[in-house]
Formats: sequence, structure tokens, C-alpha cells
Amino acid sequence: MEQALQLAGAVMILAAFGLAQLKRLAVDSYPYLILNVFGAGLLGWAAWIGSDWGFLLLEVVWFAFSGIGLGARLIKRSQSPV
Repeated sequence: MEQALQLAGAVMILAAFGLAQLKRLAVDSYPYLILNVFGAGLLGWAAWIGSDWGFLLLEVVWFAFSGIGLGARLIKRSQSPV
């Protein structure tokens, strides 16, 4: 189970990164941010299960920054005139 979480999370983060490098996704786009939030969440959960504290720290910070970016994007969207 832990391996499946790690693989799914890693694929999400690497897909977002690769697509951004290929200019297929903007780093402030919803798909990029969502892939990073969910990928970091899965990897963080796997790190917690495995008591891998350094990896958990990395993923919590990754999740936080991605979540802040996603939240800022959602707030900006809600404040735009319709």
C-alpha cells in the first residue's frame, strides 16, 4: 500500500514538473497546482506511515506551498468581475 501511494504521488509531481518544463502547463494553472497538492499529500502520507521524517518535512512544505498557490488562484478567481 505504501509503495502504491509513493508511486502515485511521485507520478503526479513528476507529471506536473515535466509538463511545465515542456511548456504544456503553466506553473500557476489549476492542473499543475492540483497535481502538486495531491502528489505531495500522497507522498507525505507515505512518509508518515514509514516514519520518514525528513521526507515528511519535504512533502509538508511542498503541499503547503502548492496549497497556498491553489488558494491564491481560487481567491483571485472569486474576486474577478463576472
